Order: sequence, then structure tokens, then C-alpha cells
Amino acid sequence: MSSQMHATPAQWLEGARPRTLPNAIAPVVAGTGVAAYYDQVVWWKAILALVVSMALIIGVNFANDYSDGIRGTDDDRVGPVRLVGSRLASPGAVKRAAFACFGIAAVCGLVLAITSAWWLILVGLVCIAGAWFYTGGARPYGYAGLGEIAVFVFFGLIAVMGTEFVQRGAISWVGLLCGIAIGSYSSAVLVANNLRDIPTDELSGKITLPVRLGDHRTRVLYTALTVIPTVMTLALIGATQWALLGLFAAPLAWRAGVPVRSGAGGPALIPTLGLTGMAMLAWAITTAIGLAIG
Repeated sequence: MSSQMHATPAQWLEGARPRTLPNAIAPVVAGTGVAAYYDQVVWWKAILALVVSMALIIGVNFANDYSDGIRGTDDDRVGPVRLVGSRLASPGAVKRAAFACFGIAAVCGLVLAITSAWWLILVGLVCIAGAWFYTGGARPYGYAGLGEIAVFVFFGLIAVMGTEFVQRGAISWVGLLCGIAIGSYSSAVLVANNLRDIPTDELSGKITLPVRLGDHRTRVLYTALTVIPTVMTLALIGATQWALLGLFAAPLAWRAGVPVRSGAGGPALIPTLGLTGMAMLAWAITTAIGLAIG
């Protein structure tokens, strides 16, 4: 058994789930684009916000690996490697990795709070608590069908408008629309992930939103979430017509949803996760460029 508990660096990297990084990068890019629209970009704060966002998402990935692993939820799962569930690393080591990431996020977030607004410390504590209790604790909210809502709030609204606020000292309707768009994409990634895992989640007692909705309605929800960013792009015309650059992400989002709309399941849904994340990042980059020009 001991020989099985030493994950290689490559396995640790895969356990961090680097394919989820667009969920962390996109909101910071979008929020910085909003700051650029108001000609108030502060680059060092944007970089710190990016570190916070990336550390949080890697931390939540390790935290999920730990919590699901000790519950046995990951014993039979399709997708990225599970360090605890596959007995590649000890639960304690994965838990320490999660808290190390949360610590990095906390330190960088504290610098942003000290130089922006002290109440951001409270927001940061809520974000870290949300990351841990998604699947951790006695009553994880991710097991109660609230994960998609949390992702929308934390990696959409808070991440985008928080990035805008630390640079500008204010938030705007432009930031709100961008937050809704990014939050919708980010939630869509989780919806697709949980759609793939409906059979195993039902068996393990993990009652995610897709488990509650069922297969068909989950696919409808995914499609709706990937359409919302296009609606936000059209609404952003009120700020600048250059925001229409965000429409370049629409074909990628449509392609990402092909397996979902065709009724695919299991491993066939894995490409949807990466493509949806790339569509989100493409929307963030093109919209940020449009806002900066505008």
C-alpha cells in the first residue's frame, strides 16, 4: 500500500486539474477589461487578483479530491485522476495541498484588501469557506445541488467585479454583465461535469443539481447557460460597439455543446468541459479587448 501513496509530480499536476484554470483566468481578464474601459487598470493588482483566483481554484480542486476521496465518492469515476480515490496520495497530503493553495490566496488577497478596502478580507474568507465546504464538512453544499450557484457567484460575479473593484475602487453595470457572462460559462462547465457523473453520483448519494434535474433538463440548462454570454455581449453594446468582439466565442461555445445536445454521456462528455472553458476564456479575452478599445 505504501508504494501506492506516492504520487508523481505529473499525477499531482493532473490532480490539480489544470483544465479548470480558464475558470480562474477568464474572470480576471474580463474584470481587467472593464477597468480598461474606464481607463483605470492597475496591472500589479490585476496580477495579484489572478494569483488569488488560480490559487483558489486549484485549492478547491484538491479539497474536492480529498473530501470526495475519503467519502468514497471517487471510487468509480470517469475523468481526471483522483489522488485520494485512486490511492495515489494520502488524504492528509492532499488536504495540506488544498490549504497551502488557500494560504497563497489569502496572503495575496490580504495585500489587495489592505490597498483597496478592508471589507474585502470578509469576502476572501467567504470565498475560502465556499471552496472548502463545497464538498467538505458534515453537510457539503455541493452534495445538495448548490454547486452551480456557488460557481456562478464566486467565479463569476465576485471574481469579475472584485477584479474591477480592486483596480477602480468601484463596480459598474459593465462589470455586472461581464460577471453574469463568465459565471454562466463557469457554471456550464460544472453542469457538464456533473451531467457526465449523474450515474456514479446517484449511487454514491451525491445529489448534485443534474441529479435533481435529470438528464434531459440538465442538457437544456447547459445550453441556456452557454447562450447567456451572447445575450450579455449584445447588452454590452450599450457601453461600446466593440464589445461585439465577444461574439467570436459563440462558435466555440456551440461546438462545445455538440456532445450535450446529441445526448452523449460518460467519457464522450469530457471534451465539452475543456471546450466550454476555452469558449469562456475566448469570450473574456475578446470582450476585454473590445472594452479596452471602446
